[in-house]
Amino acid sequence: MVARPGRRRGHGHRPARHGPGLPYAAELIRRSAAEAKAVGGRIACGVGTDQLPSPAKLPQIVQAYEEQLAVVEAAGAQPILMASRALAAAATSPDDYAETYGHLLRRASEPVILHWLGPMFDPALAGYWGSADLDAATDTFLDVIAAHPDKVDGIKISLLDADREVALRRRLPQGVRCYTGDDFHYPELIAGDGHGFSHALLGVFDPLGPLAAEAVRVLDTGDAQAFRALLDPTVALSRHLFENPTRHYKTGVVFLAWLAGHQTHFTMVGGLQSARSLPHLARAYELADGLGLFPDPALAASRMRSLLTVHGVPQ
Repeated sequence: MVARPGRRRGHGHRPARHGPGLPYAAELIRRSAAEAKAVGGRIACGVGTDQLPSPAKLPQIVQAYEEQLAVVEAAGAQPILMASRALAAAATSPDDYAETYGHLLRRASEPVILHWLGPMFDPALAGYWGSADLDAATDTFLDVIAAHPDKVDGIKISLLDADREVALRRRLPQGVRCYTGDDFHYPELIAGDGHGFSHALLGVFDPLGPLAAEAVRVLDTGDAQAFRALLDPTVALSRHLFENPTRHYKTGVVFLAWLAGHQTHFTMVGGLQSARSLPHLARAYELADGLGLFPDPALAASRMRSLLTVHGVPQ
């Protein structure tokens, strides 16, 4: 679940993932959208195909997308069309992507955000948009947008390639935003250059929270130097959380949320709390603590000690 970014705004990115628990995710979306509306805000929610069995055919994939799209639209949230493992497995050409996304964009009642998630985040998405050649895939992606510019609010790029993101950003139709998902190079991408900038829709903005919010408020005043002074020191933590295998970054994000007191446990679906090593988690704690990210440092230290004790580390 993510808050919808406005101009030069950045938000943590943890879209609602549906899967077999679609009814529960749908209820979470409805409640969250209502809470946001009550305070004059709005959220954006992921729309995917993860309720499908594997393998699936293209008509089933379209139907699954439509099912989730209907839930998000009915809740009054903005849809993010997520990359689909099922589509990556079923598509045999760029045309399959163009036809699938074209249908969904025509079906959408308002502009959506398109998400291109690279294989470093999910190996099953290798070759997305119909080619392992990123230049060819980019051309297909841009063709889809160009055919429906009125239905694309923006694109989120999660390829961890700043130069490619900037080049793609400069080719977007007028009015289509670029939301960076580059957790390695976000300060410079958000600060922008003489040709534009990327909005932030980042996983690492979840643990960065208030610090990131302050940084983008400073940037809104036009002080790019002060913005960089606030955000550049956070890159070491982000690169640590998103180190290879990048797809396990959520373990670190949830771990830091637990240390910060935002949840009462460090347990994840499928046992993914064990996807990162104890030394990795300890280093994440050190980096986050050094940035002053914990609202209650004593609580964070206590929880870190409890985790070390469980693992037999002398205190």
